[in-house]
Order: sequence, then C-alpha cells, then structure tokens
Amino acid sequence: MSKQNDTYGFETRSIHAGAGPDPVTGARTTPIYQTVSYVFDDVDHAAALYNLQTFGYLYTRVGNPTVSVLEERIAALEGGRGAVACASGHSAQLLAFFPLMEPGAEFVASRNLYGGSITQFTHTFVKFGWRAHLVDPRDPENFRRALTAKSKAIFIEQLTNPAGIVVDIAAIAAIAREAGIPLIVDNTMATPYLCQPFLWGADIVTHAMTKFLGGHGNSMGGVVVESGKFDWAQNDKFPGLAKPDPAYHGLTFYETFGDFGYTMKTRAVALRDLGPALSPVNAFMILTGIETLPLRMERHVANALKVAEFLEGHPAVSWVAYAGLKSSPYHALARKYLPRGAGSVFTFGVKGGYEAGVKVVESCDLWSHLANVGDTRSLILHPASTTHRQLTEEQREAAGAGPDVIRISVGLETVEDLIRDLDRALAAAERGNRAAAVS
Repeated sequence: MSKQNDTYGFETRSIHAGAGPDPVTGARTTPIYQTVSYVFDDVDHAAALYNLQTFGYLYTRVGNPTVSVLEERIAALEGGRGAVACASGHSAQLLAFFPLMEPGAEFVASRNLYGGSITQFTHTFVKFGWRAHLVDPRDPENFRRALTAKSKAIFIEQLTNPAGIVVDIAAIAAIAREAGIPLIVDNTMATPYLCQPFLWGADIVTHAMTKFLGGHGNSMGGVVVESGKFDWAQNDKFPGLAKPDPAYHGLTFYETFGDFGYTMKTRAVALRDLGPALSPVNAFMILTGIETLPLRMERHVANALKVAEFLEGHPAVSWVAYAGLKSSPYHALARKYLPRGAGSVFTFGVKGGYEAGVKVVESCDLWSHLANVGDTRSLILHPASTTHRQLTEEQREAAGAGPDVIRISVGLETVEDLIRDLDRALAAAERGNRAAAVS
C-alpha cells in the first residue's frame, strides 16, 4: 500500500496508508508497540542506528512502530514526503521551527491564530532568541512588508482559529518562495480532507492531531509534515540543514537525506533533544480516528452550514463568520481552497457583548462548554473569557476574539437538536439583555 499511496483515493489512504497486517501475528489492526527500547542485532547495528547510517528503532523518544504508521499515513494524506509526530500541536510548532532558527532569527506569522500560538510565539519563543512579527493575513502583501534579512519562515493557519479567515495560501507561498524561506501552514482546522496546502505551494504543514485527525477528544498529539520540495541550500539561511552538523560527526542533513532532510533533522535533533514524544497509545487512538476522517468531515461540514444559516437569521445574533455562507467575504477563497466545505469551527457575535456571550455558553445543554475543537461532540466557547483571556484587549480584537464572540465546533449530532439547544441559549441571553436594559 505505502508504495502506491499516490494512486489510491483519500478514503483508502485514510484506512490503509502506512499499515498492513502485522508480519509476525497477522493482526490486521496496527498493534500498540508499548515499549521504550529495542534490541540491537550487534554493536555495529547499534552504531549504524545512532549514526543515522541505517533506519530502524533504537528508543521510542525518537521512533516507534505504531507512531511510524501514523506518520506515514498523515504524510500520505497531505501529499508530503515525510512526517514527525509528537505530543501536542504546540510541540509540533516548536519542532517545526527548531531546525530553521537560531538566536536572533525572526519569522513572520499571521496575527489571526489560536491564542495559545500567539502566546507561544511572542513570549515563549523569545526565550530562544526568536522574534515573531505578526501581520494581518487578509492582505498577502503584509507578509512581504514584514520580512527582514533575518526572516526564516512565514507561518499561517488555514481557517484561522477562531476568526475563520480563509487565507490565500498560493499568494503567500509566492512571497515566501521569492524570499527563499519556507511557508508553514497549520492545517488543523481544515484537515487534509478539506485542504492540502502543499498543492498551493506550502513547504511545511503542522497539525494538532488532538483535533479533527483524532476526532474524538480522547488523545493529544501533533505532527510536522514536509513537502520535500524546498531547496534548503539555495541560500545561507539554513545552516542547520545545509551545513555539517557537529552532533552527527559532520553529517549534512540536506545533502545526506535530500527531500526528507528536514524531517530527519526534526526527528534526530529537535525531537531527540526537546523530547516531546508521542505515546504509542495516543498514536493508536489517532490512527483509529483517521480511518473515519472523510466520513466525519462530511457530516461536520453539512451540520456546520445548517447551524450557520440558522444563526445568520437569529435576532439575538449580530454577525456570523463562516466562510461557507455566501455572505462571507471569504466565500470565494473557500470555494478555491476548501471545495469540500469550509470546516465546522466558526464564530458568531451575540448581541449584548461579554455578558451575553457568557450567558449563551452557560445556558447550553447539548453543546459542551470546553476548550477544544474537532470533537464528534459539539463544543462551545467564549474565547475572551477562556482561550484568549491572557491576551490584551487589542490582541483579542485583532485575533477575532472580541467580547461578543462565541466560537463553536459543530459536531456529528442530529443537527436539529443542536439548533434547538442554541436557540434556547440565545433566548436566555436575550432575556438577560432585556433585564439589564430595564435595570
């Protein structure tokens, strides 16, 4: 199967890519290899593994058979050359940047990101000596204007969280290519079923597998995927990939491993030394989730469109930011980049501001009030009081997480039940607005 990934459909790859019957037992489901280490054939075999002269397993922190199946499957779904799985979406972002950066290096990122990503980029990454310039992603030229001689990458989300902006990947990729730096796309919200960034010029893709790829809210994980098409030796910006590495006796990753040199550097250095390994159990759970990804995404999208249409006509709602609606300013871009649908995570504004937003999330019964997306269950959140509360008011507004904003992740339940529950919650907020006006 793995040698013919390009000839099979997405649904087939979701089930089979990277896996086959277990060669020892014949087990058809990928086993959970719950082991820390692996027996070497002899001293020479061990040395070859440690020197990256042969492929195999030596320690689960840097490689595990269950995790390897997951990595190959996601690479196949994204159309990438290789992938490295890790413990969370946040660790995937750290691993993605690590091979590219050094103290004093910079990158340009969309300002419309998950609030935790903004904090990671503007506070935690600073401790590594890395600086992020955040720009409005709605105009691709903003990325060009923010580039400096020290810029090592451009980073964007497709279907931004929580604002739901559809970003023009091809235009931004052209700017990155002209600057000789990679474009990194967080494809968590869209998934490879709805959007494949490599087809539009992206060089690296990240996912929080915790979300739609796993799909059931039971396992955390992240992944970094490379296209295999970026020339890391085209300039002097990436010595970690194009120059000899002293930790491996002068081995040059790009020269030695070619179109998966970035993946090898990410695994053999970043994952090894930073240590955010994915557990085999979580890899197994996420693999199981991916088998139904196409079916789930079809229902997610269908339900989301019906909920968005309901909200757009509700008197307690002032606006709806869903790119699947014809009224959305991103509808044309969504049809280009997301022809199967605009995802199932979006925001809307409730009349009455912060207090009304809190009232809506606290009045829902079927919708779960929690900080996650991409679950089979429908989820609701007031970002200003939760995921984005550590940001300044200005940063919250810029990220699309103002006081009136409610974010929903539409699940797989009967859509009429979801609409009825939202209607009750919005009615409760309306009553609260009226009471406040009288007092």
